[in-house]
Amino acid sequence: MSATQELKIVFTGPMGAGKTTAITSVSDIAPISTEMRNHDQESFAKEATTVALDLGHIGLEDGTVVRLYGTPGQDRFSFMWEIIGRGSMGVILLIDGSSVNALPDLRTYAAAFARIAPEQPFIVGVGRTRADDDVELLDACAQALASLQLSAPIFSVDVRKREDVLLLIDTLLASLELRELDQV
Repeated sequence: MSATQELKIVFTGPMGAGKTTAITSVSDIAPISTEMRNHDQESFAKEATTVALDLGHIGLEDGTVVRLYGTPGQDRFSFMWEIIGRGSMGVILLIDGSSVNALPDLRTYAAAFARIAPEQPFIVGVGRTRADDDVELLDACAQALASLQLSAPIFSVDVRKREDVLLLIDTLLASLELRELDQV
C-alpha cells in the first residue's frame, strides 16, 4: 500500500454488537459519534445508540490512513448502511454472540452488505461468546453464511480489547492485499 493511500472500513452489525466500542478501542483520535438516547429500551436495554455514524481512524506504519466508519444498528436507520458503505474497502460485521438473534442478525447484515457492495471482502467478529460454546457458535455462523452462499473469516472477539479489533482490521487488510496480488 502506498504512503498516500486512505482506506475506508465499515463496521456494521445490530444495535449493541459493539461497533462504537470497537472503533473507540483502536482509533488514534477520539472518535466522532452520533450517539443519542435510546428510546427503544424494550428492544435493547442500552442508554445510547448510534443514529447516523461513528468515525475514527488509525494510521499504519507505511503512512496509510484507515478511516473507520460505524453504521447505526437499528433497522430504522438502515438507509445509512448504503450511504456509509459506498467507497469502503471492506466490512467488519460484528455480532453479539449472547443474543438469541445472533444468527438471524448475521444473515441480515451479511445479505445487506453483499447486496450493497458485492465485491467487498468482509470479516465477522462475534463478541460476548462463552468459552463452552465458542466453537459451536462460530461453526453455526459459518453455516449461516454458507446458506447465503457467502464465506468470511469468523473470529471470537472482545471489542473492548484493542488487539482483538486490530486482528479483524489486519485480516481485512490482508484480504485486500491478496486481492491486489491476484489482479497482478
